[in-house]
Amino acid sequence: MAVSDVPVDLGRDEARDAAVRELSDPAYISGDPNPLQRALDWILERLGALFAGAGGMSGITAITIIVAVVVLIVIIIRLRTGRTGRARRKSGDVFGTAVLSAAEHRAAAEKAAAAGDFAEAVRERFRAVVRELEQRGVLDARAGRTVDEVAYEAGQALPGLAPDLRGAAVQFDDVWYGGRPATAEGYQQLVTVDGKVRG
Repeated sequence: MAVSDVPVDLGRDEARDAAVRELSDPAYISGDPNPLQRALDWILERLGALFAGAGGMSGITAITIIVAVVVLIVIIIRLRTGRTGRARRKSGDVFGTAVLSAAEHRAAAEKAAAAGDFAEAVRERFRAVVRELEQRGVLDARAGRTVDEVAYEAGQALPGLAPDLRGAAVQFDDVWYGGRPATAEGYQQLVTVDGKVRG
């Protein structure tokens, strides 16, 4: 269409038709949309269908549905990435696949501490505490036990050490799941708890 063919005063329908003709030019059309765009299009289609079917609903009902969908999306995101997600990852057991004695875990902890890797030192010293409790028969040797379960079960069996064991579990969680930096002082607290368990 030449510029001279476009009327000066376009009506609404004519302007829309002209825009559709112009935008249907292959120069404006790209390949398939990327996966994110396809997902967004799908969501928008579903929302459009929801609202098309909501013609008989009151405005308050439609707004309530929108708010509920948004809240659900936020909850799902928080469960996967937030503190709750990290708490779910705590369900991994204390030992992983390692099968070492308390003395071997202690040696690994000392080696890590000497190298300045206090996060690994905290983990290995906590593992030494747990293995010591198992070797002494305070805890049964059970795969899949979490840090919180260790503190609770051992605290029930050794009430005098319950606060120390809980503190050790909290430190382990803070370092390995809470993103807090491990320190030499924190590691020494675990060494003290280990000494009390051995004594």
